[in-house]
Amino acid sequence: MVENRHQALGLSDDTVLNMYEMMLLARRIDERMWLLNRSGKIPFVVSCQGQEAAQIGAVFALDREKDYILPYYRDLGAVLAFGMTTRDVMLSNFAKAEDPNSGGRQMPGHFGQKKNRIVTGSSPVTTQVPHAVGIALGGRLEGKDFVTFTTFGEGSSNQGDFHEGLNFAAVHKLPCIFMCENNKYAISVPIEKQLACENVSDRAVGYGMPGVTVDGNDPLAIYAAVKEAADLGRSGGGPTLVEAICYRLTPHSSDDDDRSYRSREEVADAKKLDPIYTFAEYLRGVELLTEQRLAGMEERIATLVDEATEYAENAPFADPESALNHVYAE
Repeated sequence: MVENRHQALGLSDDTVLNMYEMMLLARRIDERMWLLNRSGKIPFVVSCQGQEAAQIGAVFALDREKDYILPYYRDLGAVLAFGMTTRDVMLSNFAKAEDPNSGGRQMPGHFGQKKNRIVTGSSPVTTQVPHAVGIALGGRLEGKDFVTFTTFGEGSSNQGDFHEGLNFAAVHKLPCIFMCENNKYAISVPIEKQLACENVSDRAVGYGMPGVTVDGNDPLAIYAAVKEAADLGRSGGGPTLVEAICYRLTPHSSDDDDRSYRSREEVADAKKLDPIYTFAEYLRGVELLTEQRLAGMEERIATLVDEATEYAENAPFADPESALNHVYAE
């Protein structure tokens, strides 16, 4: 039996099993999206494969009743853990009228759901960072007790929005958590051609905030880092920059051919650290994840994904007359 790390973090057996089932759900939805795309049924996929542990470990450290998240386009695991349903996701992929993100107006991966405090993003990367800062400032001005949590890739950490957002949050000691999901590639540009410093988290000191680099394949390590950041933010200690080191197991998107910029051997080596398998090994080691329990998870998830796919595929599209709704003043 291996060391029981989750109980030391205050996480129950049921909670870590729930975390794993959520990771598995994100992976199975993602796999279904690729099949639908390749069969010509949905237009586009931005995959979360390889980053589920970072996303779900982080969200479990937040207060899902009051905090706000501002995800980036790869954050399928995060939005599922924050309350979005499998059906919601599939309605978005099929661009149907009932899509809660945008009524079918946005590309897949542009998450937004008011009731769950998931704030919509845009196609230009990093715009969610100053939005997270603004929401945190608004919460302080209104005397509300919440933190904002926003995610982005390491390529985004080179954008002006990143620097302006972190600087403003640090100066005003706002309760923001900035989490960089460093998956080693900004589309085709490797990390060594993006940063002269060793880690994205090294930049935190320049803004006067804590910065930490964590194993993004370990949901418990991510949970601990984000929980510490959330506690700091709630106590008035200001923002934190968390860097989760992970790996994008798929091409950048369904329109990308990653064979042009990384070797198959590199990807194969990364798959050995796939958190879907490594976290399962931990759960087996602490005698929580039995084959029977895993089979039950897979069965529940398969039913969810099949039902959501069928529902979304057969749901109506938005009326053409509604195309200009919410574009101009009405």
